[in-house]
Amino acid sequence: MRVYFDNAATTRLDPEVLEAMLPLMTEEFGNPSSIHSHGRKVRSAVEKARKTVATLLNTSPAEIFFTSGGTEADNTAIRSSIASYGLTHAITSPLEHHAVLHTLEHLAHLGQVKLSLVNVDEQGRIDLTHLEDLLKTAPRSLVSLMHGNNEIGNLLDLEAVGSLCSQYNAVFHSDTVQTMGHYRHDLQKLPVDFIVGAAHKFHGPKGVGFLYVNAHNKIHPFIHGGAQERNMRGGTENVYGIVGLAKALEIAYRDMDSHRTHIENLKRRMIAQLTEKLDGVSFNGLSGDLQNSLYTVLNVSLPASDLSDMLLFNLDITGISASGGSACSSGTNIGSHVLAALPGLDPARDAIRFSFGKYNTEAEVDFVVDTLVGLFQKEKQML
Repeated sequence: MRVYFDNAATTRLDPEVLEAMLPLMTEEFGNPSSIHSHGRKVRSAVEKARKTVATLLNTSPAEIFFTSGGTEADNTAIRSSIASYGLTHAITSPLEHHAVLHTLEHLAHLGQVKLSLVNVDEQGRIDLTHLEDLLKTAPRSLVSLMHGNNEIGNLLDLEAVGSLCSQYNAVFHSDTVQTMGHYRHDLQKLPVDFIVGAAHKFHGPKGVGFLYVNAHNKIHPFIHGGAQERNMRGGTENVYGIVGLAKALEIAYRDMDSHRTHIENLKRRMIAQLTEKLDGVSFNGLSGDLQNSLYTVLNVSLPASDLSDMLLFNLDITGISASGGSACSSGTNIGSHVLAALPGLDPARDAIRFSFGKYNTEAEVDFVVDTLVGLFQKEKQML
């Protein structure tokens, strides 16, 4: 059996999405910036996709800008808001995706901003009291905190953070890559300035994403060189990617309730079986708490053993794909910066992130658990 439990890294393309994209790859090939009929037809497809995304998020199409993915969208929000508003202070957490953390660290290194890290507890929860203390000291700051953590699954209370930011006149950006297409975002009610999406995280194509910019914000472009995306992003649009993104998000919203029930059951099943069959197992962050974590992510802390670095390799040769941390560290010897930032975490214990999707099955969960248990039993027999 081959099992893919790395859906937080990327997801399988939905056949309906491919079907929607194909005509834009073959028949409707015009440049959307051209004024002739070929171009106008493709421009219409792009704007229809923009309207679809905006409608699903309950906002205006004028607030949606297509990008090459979540990383570019994060960079645009961060760099452009700092430059456009002359911000000199930024607040983030040590648990953010590198698209955010490395960008802000780089700007701090250049002396463009002073960077503050908000405290987190042993389970990775953001200390909102400390966040308010930082905002009291520097009210007009950029606050960048992710909605759903890609490694430990913790969910952030966007309303609470957004309210704090509004109170202190701060700019609030949230990396919503892991929650987009899995949770509903009502941008008429959500107090955020910027959120982002990446199509390949919700069964769309790779290489395309979007940035939501609240209409109250007027920022300069991050990429220059053309008037595309209403002068906000130079470069010919990834047309079939954009159409695929919109279709994937449409399917995600259409089937969200049933998919969530299915995936939550898989996660619940894995938690129960691992707890029952493997002594000493625990779950990092809040990933074992179904109410306060992504239903798609389970970060498993395994008993200390000599398996260590070979564990993911052993799973791989049995046909199981999972991650030792974030997707950006997969296949390298770089440890997880998220787990390293959690106070009191035992570095001797291996951690595996299993992330579930709509195509996974109960039989796959059973196979993975039995394989893990078998590996640990084999190790004990060799001692």
